[in-house]
Amino acid sequence: MSHVSRTDTSVFGRWWWTVDRTTIGIVLILMAIGALLSFSASPAMAEDLRLGAYYFVNRHLIFLVPAALIFFVLSLFSPVWIWRLSVLGVVLGLAGMATTLVYGSTIKGAERWIDLGMIKLQPSEFMKPAFFVVSAWLFALDRRMQTRWALPVNFVLLVLILGLLTLQKDFGQSVLFAAIWGFQLFLGGYRMIWIVGLGGLGGVAGFAAYTFMSHVQSRIDGFITAGGEQYQLKRAADAFNDGGWLGVGPGEGLVKDAIPDVHNDFIFSVLGEEFGLMACIGVLLIYTLLVLRGVALTARHDSLFTALAAAGLVSQLGLQALINMASTLALIPTKGMTLPFLSYGGSSLLSLAISMGIFLALTRRRPRQESVL
Repeated sequence: MSHVSRTDTSVFGRWWWTVDRTTIGIVLILMAIGALLSFSASPAMAEDLRLGAYYFVNRHLIFLVPAALIFFVLSLFSPVWIWRLSVLGVVLGLAGMATTLVYGSTIKGAERWIDLGMIKLQPSEFMKPAFFVVSAWLFALDRRMQTRWALPVNFVLLVLILGLLTLQKDFGQSVLFAAIWGFQLFLGGYRMIWIVGLGGLGGVAGFAAYTFMSHVQSRIDGFITAGGEQYQLKRAADAFNDGGWLGVGPGEGLVKDAIPDVHNDFIFSVLGEEFGLMACIGVLLIYTLLVLRGVALTARHDSLFTALAAAGLVSQLGLQALINMASTLALIPTKGMTLPFLSYGGSSLLSLAISMGIFLALTRRRPRQESVL
């Protein structure tokens, strides 16, 4: 695309010279790796369910098309329009999360999905990018405009989302939402006593979840005492051990025959077995590069709203990747959280495309007057 002139005033021309092309390249690489892994990880699962060997592969590729389109289209939007869409997204997300409690489709004891026939949508996935943008706006209102209601509304909104996630039995997403909100609070320059207090409150909430929520207790106990949850972790460990440095070869791994839903939560073990430790390190470096690039882009903006929103979006992706890889490596209990852009899951793939599309839109080089706050 080097032939695109800097004097080109078309929509594409202005976009090309203001968007961060490094971030685009990294995201496209992750999408390509995810498509490749779908061919290795999902056929065995599909055949066990008698759906046809390439059922999940086809669905992954089908979702990949709108995901890529959303990724690029959202990067064209102005910060004001991103804010408007995010406010609408929070309203619809809250409605969707509440709807799952009444009409939701229950999978493995969790009520997180709305069955639309052809697809099952998980509203909490789409809430993530919208909420982190809105929370950034509320933090900016509080810090820059001294708007008294902004911080209380922000906190109440967080508590409402965490409450709905708790009713959905989604402890992992609750941790993610709270951690990124706390990170934005820290970046916003609030007093450290507030950060410490939030951490203490999170510890109390975690203890309460372990004490009163049986599914949280069983998962943690299984992790500690080598219970039922350890079966998947042991098979994943075997996969990494068998893969060695360079792997056993594409499609030659056995872990996909041993772990249910390996194409989703445990996709990292397929990468380790079939492509080896070097490929795992490579993927880890790609995520690290994406986060570091995001931090660098965030640091150059004077707008507090832009900085907090962009930091929240890219750190959400980084933390989600870290949680998934850590749980696959038996460093933490399993969380049922996808590996960004690599795992199978339509809602997750679309949500992550929205997050990174918004990130690109917010970090484009623009005149200062185009900023929200």
